[in-house]
Amino acid sequence: MKRIFLILVILTLSFISGLSVEAASAELYLSPSSGSFLVGSTFSVSVFVNTEGNEINVVWAELKFPPEILQVTSPTAGTSFIAEWLTPPNYSNERGIISFRGGVPGGIATSAGLISSITFRAVASGIAKVEFRDGSKVLLADGKGTDILTTKINGEYHILIPPPEGPIVFSPTHPNPNVWYSDSSSTFSWEKEGGVTDFSWSFDQNPNGRPDGISEGRETLASFTEVGDGVWYFHIRQKKEGIWGKTSHSQVRIDNTPPNEFTPKVETYTRLIGYQAMVYFETTDNFSGISHYEVSLIDLSAAEPSRSFFTEEISPYQVPFKKAGKYNAIIKAVDKAGNTREAEARFRMVTPFPWWLIWILGFLLLGSGGAVGWWFYKRYIKPRRYK
Repeated sequence: MKRIFLILVILTLSFISGLSVEAASAELYLSPSSGSFLVGSTFSVSVFVNTEGNEINVVWAELKFPPEILQVTSPTAGTSFIAEWLTPPNYSNERGIISFRGGVPGGIATSAGLISSITFRAVASGIAKVEFRDGSKVLLADGKGTDILTTKINGEYHILIPPPEGPIVFSPTHPNPNVWYSDSSSTFSWEKEGGVTDFSWSFDQNPNGRPDGISEGRETLASFTEVGDGVWYFHIRQKKEGIWGKTSHSQVRIDNTPPNEFTPKVETYTRLIGYQAMVYFETTDNFSGISHYEVSLIDLSAAEPSRSFFTEEISPYQVPFKKAGKYNAIIKAVDKAGNTREAEARFRMVTPFPWWLIWILGFLLLGSGGAVGWWFYKRYIKPRRYK
């Protein structure tokens, strides 16, 4: 009876031991396992192992990839947990295979052990599947080299044709995007590459605007009239091989409005050598800003008054005339788009008071007595002063 019991115990332990070995498992997986990339770009894929709580000491990760779509640029061990490589990581872009074989003396248990990272270059469009081959293994550190690999998570990557670049666009009416123009009619022209079937464009004041992808036809010219003042942007995309490309932009600056109205002011003051007139002026512009001011003078006392040439001046402007008379100063404000606004200021200049006579009078009063000074004052100064 005891013998039968012992046999049952042994059989039970053997069964449990068998179950524990069968239950041991591990997983190899790629991260990321999916994604979309453009032809010509590179992207990295990392190879991980999850031992699911089991101690392992050897990993063989054998991968295959479509060489007509992907090419390996560099497999790198980097921060791999592999302590010793049984064979150095290697790959073949002709055959489309990658191999990693390494071990960890003493064993390791990990849920995300990095084996290696691989950098691929996308060389053609299509669906690229990167898969673990049948030769892949994860060996248990049980002294027997038991393979416990049960799950393999492969990768699938969509390689897309990159969208075409935006067409080269320019404005023949507003060629410099940094210059303000008074012309409110804008025209845009662009180049058409081979294989382009459609264009989609928009015109607004959003620097990051994007056409809606609805075809405007195949023409390479667009014009707009009565465009408002401000900074405007023309956006255009082209369709090639059924794909709408990137957006190109062209900026125009329009200011068709003159500077704001203003009123110049004239101030006259007396100097030792006569009267002097100064003209003060200033205004603003709502869009392009003031570029400069120009001044022209008209001598209204002349027999045939005529306007002088406009000359660029700054405020305050010193009137060069010193003779008595009536004058008109015409101030022209010019904005950065060439729009102008004129304002006038009329003023009068009189004969300067003869202060030198006061000096003589003072001398006479002091040197010859009050009577002579009083006579001189009545004879020469009083009539001239009230003339």
